[in-house]
Amino acid sequence: MREGLAIPRVLLNPFRLPKGGAGFGRGRAAIVIPGLATGDVSTTLLRRTLKARGFEPEGWRRGLNTGADAGKLKELEARLSELHRQTGKKVVLIGWSLGGLYARVLAHRCPEHVDMVVTVASPFSGDRHANVAWKLYEAINDHTVDNPPFAEQVAAKPPVPTLAVWSAKDGIVSPDCSRGREGEADETLRIDAQHFALGTSASAIEKILAKMADMEA
Repeated sequence: MREGLAIPRVLLNPFRLPKGGAGFGRGRAAIVIPGLATGDVSTTLLRRTLKARGFEPEGWRRGLNTGADAGKLKELEARLSELHRQTGKKVVLIGWSLGGLYARVLAHRCPEHVDMVVTVASPFSGDRHANVAWKLYEAINDHTVDNPPFAEQVAAKPPVPTLAVWSAKDGIVSPDCSRGREGEADETLRIDAQHFALGTSASAIEKILAKMADMEA
C-alpha cells in the first residue's frame, strides 16, 4: 500500500524542477537506467538534478525496461564508449531497481569507460526470489530471474567505485538484495523510503548526490 502512494511521483516527474546545489559533475556524462516496467519518464527529476550539478545526463533511450536484454546491453555498451570518446571523461552509470543490474553488467564489461556505478534499490545480491516483482518479471520474459541473458555475476563488485542505495522500507526489493553483502559494493547508503520514491523523491535524490560527491572528495 505504501508503494502505491509513491507511484504518482513517477507520473509527475516531467513537471518537477530540480533543487539548486553545489556542482561536482565537471561535465561528465551520466546514463540513468530505469527500473522494471518503467522508462525515462521515471528518471526525469533525477536527470534534471544531475544536470543542475554539472553532469551531462541522459536516459537509456530504449523505451520501457521489460527485463534483461542482450541486444539492449550491446547498444548501451556502444553508447557508453561513444560518450567517453566525446567528453574525454569516464561516464557515471546510475541504475534504479532493474536498471542497476544493467549498470553493474556494463561496468564489468567496460570498466575503462565507467567512472562510478550507483545502484538505487537494485536486486543485485542474494536470493532474487526474495523480491516481490520476480513473478511479474518471469511472466513478461523468456528467462527466469536466476538465468538472465548475461554471463556476468552482478553480485561481484565491478572494478570501479560502486555505491549501493537501499531502503529498509522498500516494499518491492528486499533490503538484503539491494544493500549487498560485504565486499559487493564500495559504499552503501540507507534511505528509508518506498521503492518508487527512492528515484523520484527530491530529498532522496539530494542524499544520493551528496554521497556521490563525498565518495569523490
